[in-house]
Amino acid sequence: MFGEWLDDLESLEAISQDAEARQIFSRMAAMSQEGRLGTFLVELAGTPELDDFTKGTLSEIARDEAFLLAVDDYLHRTQVLH
Repeated sequence: MFGEWLDDLESLEAISQDAEARQIFSRMAAMSQEGRLGTFLVELAGTPELDDFTKGTLSEIARDEAFLLAVDDYLHRTQVLH
């Protein structure tokens, strides 16, 4: 269902092992499903604490709904194991 993202279990596992990353990706996935990522992207662009590379990377990830769904699914399925 999630195509090639599920093939990359290392990335998904790395996200699940990092509490801060897990929280960020879970929030982005929820906002994506609720159709609220536009607000996130506007706020992200105006965040002076982040460098342009980080902003660009987060923006790219936020626009990839399939990846966010795969991460969200993986985090829910593996929550008990962590």
